[in-house]
Amino acid sequence: VTENMRSFRNIFLYECLFALTFWKHCSLSVENELFISASNDFPEDGSDKKIKSLPLMHTNSHQSKANFDWVVIQNTTESLSLSEITNGNVKKLVSLLSNFRQGSRLQNLTLTNVSVDWDALTQILQTVWHSSIEYFNINSVKQLSDIEKCNFDYSGTSMKALTVKKVFITDLYFSQDDLYKIFADMNIAALTIAESEMIHMLCPSSDSPFRYLNFFKNDLTDVVFQNCDKLIQLETLILQKNKFESLPKVSFMTSRMKSLKYLDMSSNLLHHDGADVQCRWAESLTELDLSSNQLTDAVFECLPVNIKTLNLQNNQIASVPKGVAELESLAELNLASNRLADLPGCSGFSSLEFLNVEMNLILTPSADFFQSCPRVRELQAGHNPFKCSCELQDFLRLERRSGGKLAGWPAAYVCEYPSALRGTQLKDFHLSELACNTALLLVTALLLTLVLVAVVAFLCIYLDVPWYARMTWQWTQTKRRAWHSHPEEQETVLQFHAFISYSERDALWVKNELIPNLEKGEDCVQLCQHERNFIPGKSIVENIITCIEKSYKSIFVLSPNFVQSEWCHYELYFAHHKLFSENSNSLILILLEPIPPYIIPARYHKLKALMAKRTYLEWPKERSKRALFWANLRAAISINLPTSFEANEDESD
Repeated sequence: VTENMRSFRNIFLYECLFALTFWKHCSLSVENELFISASNDFPEDGSDKKIKSLPLMHTNSHQSKANFDWVVIQNTTESLSLSEITNGNVKKLVSLLSNFRQGSRLQNLTLTNVSVDWDALTQILQTVWHSSIEYFNINSVKQLSDIEKCNFDYSGTSMKALTVKKVFITDLYFSQDDLYKIFADMNIAALTIAESEMIHMLCPSSDSPFRYLNFFKNDLTDVVFQNCDKLIQLETLILQKNKFESLPKVSFMTSRMKSLKYLDMSSNLLHHDGADVQCRWAESLTELDLSSNQLTDAVFECLPVNIKTLNLQNNQIASVPKGVAELESLAELNLASNRLADLPGCSGFSSLEFLNVEMNLILTPSADFFQSCPRVRELQAGHNPFKCSCELQDFLRLERRSGGKLAGWPAAYVCEYPSALRGTQLKDFHLSELACNTALLLVTALLLTLVLVAVVAFLCIYLDVPWYARMTWQWTQTKRRAWHSHPEEQETVLQFHAFISYSERDALWVKNELIPNLEKGEDCVQLCQHERNFIPGKSIVENIITCIEKSYKSIFVLSPNFVQSEWCHYELYFAHHKLFSENSNSLILILLEPIPPYIIPARYHKLKALMAKRTYLEWPKERSKRALFWANLRAAISINLPTSFEANEDESD
């Protein structure tokens, strides 16, 4: 400890001993170390060598309260804190404070748990007003007696700031002016009256030096400071947690505060319906806190034109109307915890740099936000119920191009919908370009459709699908006509052993070889030939179908001529249809001449399949082998026709 500090400490102890000879307790802090004296014996020379000191943190507070008139919490060369102030020790307190005249080092005084009457309270204030104290804090004040008018002397003070918290007034009947006037006319820079259920505050009687007013958590209403033109130096006004309701009235309140820069109206009951009510704010106001009120979209019709920082958090705003508010100076806007469904544009906020839209109802943020708001440096859009879909892809690309402008990314950006993706961070959500690009998807679908149509068309042409469709239609129509003409005939009666299908170019072989060899002898085979058995008046197709259905077998004489015949193709198709529809083994193939595969048309794919899967009889060129050929053919045809039909045939012959 330096000599100057030691000398000052001795002087302070002497003054403490002189002022508190009837108290039993004095504390001293040297180099930020706090001690409390527990001895009643002070040396006459003022030295502290014989003072028995203990650290304050080891002192029994209950014992101290029992032994002393009040407890000294802290006392340094510049700060003094006292508690348990009552009417019984006010005179001692005033006597002590009177020693700290202007020029003393004591600048900070805190009184806690003050329970005195009105006269004692005003006496304490008056004493402090003419001391060296600059910052005075009073916590937990209980006023016990009637409040009366007080002629307070504000002159010659060193005071800069007064803070009063948790004031409880027991007097129910008093003049409001007597209470509030003493505070309203104070000639200090800063005044705080908080958590005190204060219902009103007077306008100062003359131009006030107040630069800072804080009336946090009281019961003030819209009538406060209306038409008050005395707060011309006021820069900061805090009215948080009161009972203000009308936003226009709040604006009128500020209109005469020529120096006001910051206004806190958060946690009130403010609303504005925009019913042709003009708002008039202080032109100097640049920072406004309207959070936790009942404001809707109409609030943008009642805002200070020169505002730079605006807090509208926790209101009922669903959108930011375009063309309503032209806030060209607005740099910071907080719209968190509202009802926004999308990011607001910057058409009226050309200088906006910071935007907070957290905890709204934004599903898919607009991807053109940074284009409409080029000066925005930080966007807080997390904790919204994001819908992870194609529309969100543009926003994700925006994040990648933003250069870190999204605050809280990626932890605060999580999918809420659909439920399958709930909890997934947006950075982990990906969809293909094809799934989200409508134009690309349409082009791709169109190309695939064209390719599919081209393939189908090619197959139709190559496989002659129209021809098969036409044949199927003719088959169906023929069957239908036959059923309507003879509905009593439920089953077709077999009349022939075999129907012969051949090309006209092979007719000579059929007439000279096939028919004579099958129809001669005891086992005469009844053959159906178009020249003999087609019924005049019916269509060729109908005759073909009828003959095939009335024949047990169908003999196809295959040759290069056969595959070139259109009618042979018809006959093969209908016979093949019968093969599958009746599940019968009714086809007999005779290969009259070898058929090179390359000359078989594409639509003859059934013929190719039959020749590949079924056994066929090949006409031998050697005469010695022909007897076996005819025997095999007869064996393949062998069947007994109905007796009645054979008898009819004999009679007709």
